[in-house]
Amino acid sequence: MKDFRMAICQNKPSKDKQTSINKVESMISEAAGKGAQLIILPEIFYNPYELKEIPKLEEKNGETINKLREVSKQNKVYLCTGSTVEKDAGKRLNKSFLINPQGDVILEYSKMHMFDVDFKGLRSRESLVFNSGESINVVDTELGKIGIIICYDIRFPEMARSLALQGAEIILVPAAFNTISGVAHWDIFSRCRAVENQVFLAAACPARDTNSQYVTYGHSIIIDPWGTVLAEAGIEEEIIFADISKDKLEEIRGRMPLLQHMRKNIYKKILPY
Repeated sequence: MKDFRMAICQNKPSKDKQTSINKVESMISEAAGKGAQLIILPEIFYNPYELKEIPKLEEKNGETINKLREVSKQNKVYLCTGSTVEKDAGKRLNKSFLINPQGDVILEYSKMHMFDVDFKGLRSRESLVFNSGESINVVDTELGKIGIIICYDIRFPEMARSLALQGAEIILVPAAFNTISGVAHWDIFSRCRAVENQVFLAAACPARDTNSQYVTYGHSIIIDPWGTVLAEAGIEEEIIFADISKDKLEEIRGRMPLLQHMRKNIYKKILPY
């Protein structure tokens, strides 16, 4: 791992896909111009997160990802693509990609946990439009070892812990938390996953659109391994930045070596799954 600057582009998705893509392209260029080497986009960044629209967003030829590969290469940055609706082997997946400065896809992750919930005023059934992913991995880059989970995945501690045990130093979380669960849990889960796994964590959420059927929370956030909030957005479109420190990671892991203290031999006996 090395010291570098990270950025989250908190955009407000438009129902016009090209308008959304043009906006994030501009934001990526601005972030890169201000020194960001790793840039993160939110979940389904190019359309309001309305499940009835998901099938219409499905891509078979990777048009959006190919465009983002060009943008990443032009700006010479690592880019986490938020997530896009991808068709793969007959499955419709909510998929995130990590692209390197050469424009190559170096990591893919498909959301594993489907947001099937009933709140007062909000009912969601992601399983009706998405298939679940089946694997989770880490990639070693010049910036550090990076893993990705998506939105609802953050509520399952096994996900971030799996990445940590694979060596992750940075966890990226493209998300679209809503204004019900976001107020209650966005900060708690983001900080907790960073602290318990001693990683830098960046969680990206779209800017708030009160005209959408699904109102996102905003408040994209970057957190260090001690749980300190390095940067946090409001509810409008904006870019946030944080400087990531190798020494900070090593200091925290050295002073409190949680991952070394794990009693894996005991856990295997008491965890029924």
